[in-house]
Amino acid sequence: MTTIERRVVLAAALGLTVALPTAPAFAAIDAARAATFIQGTGTDLVGAINSSAPVQQRRERVAGLLRRAVDIESVGRFILGRFWRTATPAEQQEYTRLFEETLIHNLASRFGEYQGVKFTLGRSQANTEDDVMVSTTIERPNTAAFTLDWRVAEVGGQPRIIDMIAEGTSLRLTQRSEYASVIQRNNGQVSALLAAMRQQITQMRANER
Repeated sequence: MTTIERRVVLAAALGLTVALPTAPAFAAIDAARAATFIQGTGTDLVGAINSSAPVQQRRERVAGLLRRAVDIESVGRFILGRFWRTATPAEQQEYTRLFEETLIHNLASRFGEYQGVKFTLGRSQANTEDDVMVSTTIERPNTAAFTLDWRVAEVGGQPRIIDMIAEGTSLRLTQRSEYASVIQRNNGQVSALLAAMRQQITQMRANER
């Protein structure tokens, strides 16, 4: 897997950063609790990916795991950035729905196709006063191992992933920049991003047929 491919695998999904003022607040989390959460999540993901089940079943299992592990609401709001506040309530609602489908579909499709994955937990350390960075190493047959760091915060009393950093690159920042670029090219209209997201989802569904 090339560096670009690794980023596509993850960046299609998590363009996360600090929470927006309008997003749910994060609570401080203990490093050991964060590490245990990532260890469990990683083990479950690897089990689903390496399963002998058909590809579509593996994707569906991965999708379910990601929905439970990722704080999709705050991730989506951060990625939309200042445009969240300029979007109408109807646009916010549609964006949230489209973002979740895009996020989960992209990750589940990618992860569900790969087998022979190994997941190794590394060190954990406080990243800010509210979250912990948990380092892992991902290995696949005939592919160079790469580092994937996970930012974990306490959300609603439960650990949740709020960012992924692939080889030093915060993927939520990348996704936020891409979304902002689409909106800015269209005179600040959030509706243009929504149209692009709908088109992307239509294409993704067509590719599965």
